[in-house]
Amino acid sequence: MREEYTRDGKEKQFEQLKLTLTEASRSVPYAEIAVRLGTSEGAVKVAVHRLRQRYRELLRAEIADTIASPGEIDDEIRNLFAALAN
Repeated sequence: MREEYTRDGKEKQFEQLKLTLTEASRSVPYAEIAVRLGTSEGAVKVAVHRLRQRYRELLRAEIADTIASPGEIDDEIRNLFAALAN
């Protein structure tokens, strides 16, 4: 994803928004990110939504390359997040 944002000239935006992909996302208010990026909180909310959507797409595609059946993707994602939570 970093490469996509960098290619589009949005590396600074990615650096701020990537914080919203983890548990630490709860500790960084959107208003603070908006100030850092010189934009509105509403614009940050939209950008976060798009970032998370793209993250899901890329994660699903990556996992699809590692399994035998497309029907296993959701199970693999659940197992991945369960492992990361420990």
